[in-house]
Amino acid sequence: MSSNFSTEKTFLNKAFSGPILAKKSLGQNFLQDKNIINKIIASAGITKNDNILEIGPGQGALTFLLAYHANKVIAIEKDDNLSQLLKKTIQDLKINNIEVFNSDIIKELKQGRESEAIKKLGRHYRVIANIPYYLTGLLIRLLLESTPQPENITLMVQKEVAQRIVEAPPKMSLLSVAVQYYANPKVLFYVSKTCFWPQPKIDSAIINLETKKSHTLEAQLFFKIIKAGFSCPRKQLLNNLSSGLKISKEKLKNRFLENGFNPLRRAESLSVEEWENLLKIIYPAKS
Repeated sequence: MSSNFSTEKTFLNKAFSGPILAKKSLGQNFLQDKNIINKIIASAGITKNDNILEIGPGQGALTFLLAYHANKVIAIEKDDNLSQLLKKTIQDLKINNIEVFNSDIIKELKQGRESEAIKKLGRHYRVIANIPYYLTGLLIRLLLESTPQPENITLMVQKEVAQRIVEAPPKMSLLSVAVQYYANPKVLFYVSKTCFWPQPKIDSAIINLETKKSHTLEAQLFFKIIKAGFSCPRKQLLNNLSSGLKISKEKLKNRFLENGFNPLRRAESLSVEEWENLLKIIYPAKS
């Protein structure tokens, strides 16, 4: 790395070299609080051995500090203007461990191992991103189901979404079960809407997802079951599963009772472990 970047302060100041017009169509809200940026970097626990995938680097508020602390940063930016600006800054300052791809992260993740950007990360990498809110659900799913799967994910998301992700029984949702199946989620801290420009209408949260399980054929069955289970949250699980899985209610009820599972329970009351046990009860030959 260039000796021009021997201090964190140099990196941080470079990220705030000038304002740029935000594109509403891309859901852009630029993080402007240096204290929050430092807090994100510190809480992520990045080391010189880490390869980082940064999604939506924007003006580089996180990018330059990530490069200071990590081995390599692969930044994927959809905005043409921001992508070119970052590339020029990196070239001018001779930073040799950041590479910017002007691309759509959704496309890259769907390509998986065929993505040139993902290839450069290797098998072991971490994700850090301040993502557009409208992409949150899809992006989290693609990251958790991606191959190779990131070992750790640190994301800026809507405060309400973060709280839903870490919920426990009896307040589980399809989102919380889905995320907790693949990872151990934790809310690190909250971020006020006043820390962004332009200012969004809601507060945000920094969440960390420590991944624990890769996508398998069993996972497909698991998600088939939980989607059926949450199809009508007000109804009992037995009714939802019978309808969604095309299994007679009587047959399903008997399997529940034989395995000591209460057929009167509702989907939001089950933990991830209980859903996994339910998979074995419903499809014993496939689990």
